[in-house]
Amino acid sequence: MAKKKAAKVYINGRLIGFHEQPEKLTQELVKSRRSNKIASQVNIAFHEDTNELYINTDAGRVQRPLLVVENGKPKITEEQLKKLTEEKMGWEDLIKEGFIEYLDPEEEENAFIAIDENELTKEHTHMEINPIAILSLISSMIPYIQHDMAGKALHGAKMFKQSLGINGINFNLRTDTEGYLLHYPQKALVKTRTMNLLELDERPQTQNLVVAIVPYRIFNTLDALVINQGAVDRGMGRSTYYRTYEGIEQRYPGGQADRFEIPNEETVGYLGEKVYTKIGDDGIVNLETTLEEKDIIIGRTSPPRFLEEISEFGVVKEKRRDSSLSTRKGKPGHVDKIMLTESEDGNKLAKIKVRSTMIPEVGDKFSSKHGQKGVVGAIVPEADMPFTVDGVKPDLIINPHSIPSRMTMGHLLEMLGGKVSSMKGFDIDGTPFNSMTKEDLGDLLKNKGLRHDGKETFYDGVTGERIEGQVFVGVIAYRRLFHMVAHKMQARARGPVQILTRQPTEGKEKEGGLRFGEMEGETLVGHGAAMLLQEKFIEDSDRVVELVCEKCGIIGIHDQIRNRRYCPLCDSSRVYPVEMSYGFKLMLDELKALGIFPKIVIGDKA
Repeated sequence: MAKKKAAKVYINGRLIGFHEQPEKLTQELVKSRRSNKIASQVNIAFHEDTNELYINTDAGRVQRPLLVVENGKPKITEEQLKKLTEEKMGWEDLIKEGFIEYLDPEEEENAFIAIDENELTKEHTHMEINPIAILSLISSMIPYIQHDMAGKALHGAKMFKQSLGINGINFNLRTDTEGYLLHYPQKALVKTRTMNLLELDERPQTQNLVVAIVPYRIFNTLDALVINQGAVDRGMGRSTYYRTYEGIEQRYPGGQADRFEIPNEETVGYLGEKVYTKIGDDGIVNLETTLEEKDIIIGRTSPPRFLEEISEFGVVKEKRRDSSLSTRKGKPGHVDKIMLTESEDGNKLAKIKVRSTMIPEVGDKFSSKHGQKGVVGAIVPEADMPFTVDGVKPDLIINPHSIPSRMTMGHLLEMLGGKVSSMKGFDIDGTPFNSMTKEDLGDLLKNKGLRHDGKETFYDGVTGERIEGQVFVGVIAYRRLFHMVAHKMQARARGPVQILTRQPTEGKEKEGGLRFGEMEGETLVGHGAAMLLQEKFIEDSDRVVELVCEKCGIIGIHDQIRNRRYCPLCDSSRVYPVEMSYGFKLMLDELKALGIFPKIVIGDKA
């Protein structure tokens, strides 16, 4: 039998030597760590397949605590647990005595971890202190997450940071560039212990809505939501959007400076008397003024960019230019706060906070904690909403198809838990792996005279007829996300173009167009839609008619003063108009700059 090769030993990724018995070395190092001979933060992992031993001591590794298991039993005994309860022993003692150890992802690869004591076998090396430790801080705030598909759970966790709530109790004093405030946030009815630890109820970011899972006249096809107009009128999802604008009286070399004032008629770029009606004599808008988009909020004049010429009387008359500040496109509102101060350089600084009330509308985004996000497809009058025997009307209707393929059973359980909580008047524990079971929730609903499965008979609000089958309905915490249609709406027919390429500008603020890229163009080629291809790439973009020399094939010149058309290379007058994209003409110029002669071969149309 061939002798086994010595294993490579690495410390923090650096090869430091070889060892004949890596398994024995691993066991000894782990033993030393558990007996506190080496630091508890050190991780030892032996990879049998590659015959390599990795010892990691570097900072920044993600570690988590686990209970040590020996011979199928946790090392920690009832005696230690008793000492813990009596506070004769602490967390550090458990680590020092080797009852608990920290594992990083590399060492965890070789560990066999049990969820609880019932699962333990002789093969197990560790046991969870509580399975909730598997999850991150954000993930553990999702109730019943253990019943959700991992992808959707992550999706739901990502949307925590997009939800509106109270971003800080001092929101009215802050001058953040952007800020949102939910008007009537509510604490969740189905809680997890992490929420309590983080005191999330002190800064809630959800509202508990009555949600029915049923199609509604195609308005909630796919992920769309139907919301109740009555609920919106009562304040569901109502929020405020704050935007802060900043203006500064800049000083320039030569003693010149900007000035906050109402620009006069002689100012370069003067926009007319009507435009400056909302600003006061100091050049700053008044408090609580109603602003439309593109309204002037700070009137400001700046010195000319270049030195003026001396006039006929030998006096230099400074022609100031308008550099006023206006509200952003699509963001009207009311002036909420004005702050006048000085910048670091001692220049006058004005900050104007504009407040807009955002009422949910078609196109706004809502989401549950389980990644069940959707855009409002219709806001239906309360009278037309389906209702139960007791006259309960849902605030929100989602489509049944959004549940099975995404496997978000946690969403259904939270709905059930919310229903129990609102009937019984106490919080439901939805802590992952420690939650109240479906059976318990069903029994509590039964006690209240409801079906144990959360389904109810519904009647159509429009016709009054009974809806066939049972509809699942419950109460669940929904979040309003900051993706609002009012801030995303954009349209363009004609507008500004870039100076270099003469193509439309990019972005909503610059009144830009939507990019019809290469891939989109390829789809039109595939469809054989030649005229649409021409329209999108030429007509709607940078169409230009240039003169092309028949002999040389280069771009000709049209001398408008002498009314003469000729070729700059051979002086021929045989130049003909050709329609092309200006981007193509620009490329020809760039090739010429590189010393390449691009030639366009033209002929008569067949």
